[in-house]
Amino acid sequence: MLLLVKTFMLAFSALLPVINPLGSALLFLAVVGEAPPQVFHYLARRVAISTVLFLLIIELTGTALLTFFEISLPVVQLAGGFVLAAMGWQLLNSKDSDDVAAAPAPASNGETLERKIFYPLTFPLTAGPGCIVVAVTLSAHASRNSAVNNVLAHLGIAIAIVGIGAAVLLCYAYAPRITRKIAPQTVHGILRVIAFVVLCIGVQISRNGLEAMLHGFK
Repeated sequence: MLLLVKTFMLAFSALLPVINPLGSALLFLAVVGEAPPQVFHYLARRVAISTVLFLLIIELTGTALLTFFEISLPVVQLAGGFVLAAMGWQLLNSKDSDDVAAAPAPASNGETLERKIFYPLTFPLTAGPGCIVVAVTLSAHASRNSAVNNVLAHLGIAIAIVGIGAAVLLCYAYAPRITRKIAPQTVHGILRVIAFVVLCIGVQISRNGLEAMLHGFK
């Protein structure tokens, strides 16, 4: 149970700033444009489900892809940890921008928005290439455990992905309200704290991969 909780916290902390539901909600609002609240709720539900399924497929097939390309888990941990740390560093040092809440686009009809659910609303607006790297790294990190712990670790990641989907659902469904209630400076401040945590997580994963590689040379 402790492993399940730890893996959940690790995955949720790593994916949250990369997906950035609050910041992405502002971009979501700009893409959707002027629409009734029920349209936002419908699109938010569809995009959240699509995002969860997309990340779950990547997480579950990540180890198989590594086996196919003959890439060892320690190498993925080392490289993926560096990438995750770089993302955290970039977020930590990124300049504040007040233009994320750009003016919404003109109103779109339902048929046009329906075609945009996976691309671009799910990929790359919500879950971009960075999410793919993080999901594969988390999958490789979880697969280094024994059989039972392996299942618990992957279950923790799956629960974290569902939690991220819930955050996306809430932020996207109420995107118009968020733009009026939450100041951009508050969002930036929260992201700075999370970015530092992501930086530390990336360094820790890289350290685990390096230790495993050095142990293999003995």
